[in-house]
Amino acid sequence: MYPEDLKYDREHEWVRVSGDIATIGISDFAQDQLGEVVYVDLPSAGGTISAGDSFGEIESVKSVSELFTPVSGEIVEVNDALDGAPETVNEDAYGAGWIIKVKLSDPTEVEGLMDAVAYEAYLAEEA
Repeated sequence: MYPEDLKYDREHEWVRVSGDIATIGISDFAQDQLGEVVYVDLPSAGGTISAGDSFGEIESVKSVSELFTPVSGEIVEVNDALDGAPETVNEDAYGAGWIIKVKLSDPTEVEGLMDAVAYEAYLAEEA
């Protein structure tokens, strides 16, 4: 259910690292809890963020939630396709529903995130 090639944080964001670029989105658990996503407030590319910072909001028919970055670096790309199709987050949370891409300033931060097994255990604890 949770891809093993990703890392996860306690705020339910995931990270996929390729070289020095981290793609960030929300987990399937998070999108399921939110319900139908109707809007994603995206940051601008070019800004820098630090691990734990809020970088936007995601709005569903149920609520509005802040998005937090699990890693630090420069935002190099945002998923502009979400402007016209925010429901992509629900339909493909780990693929086309990604939210931002960050050029890592401290790749070791990824090591502090949970793997899929640890994330599933965390979800079981929180239930």
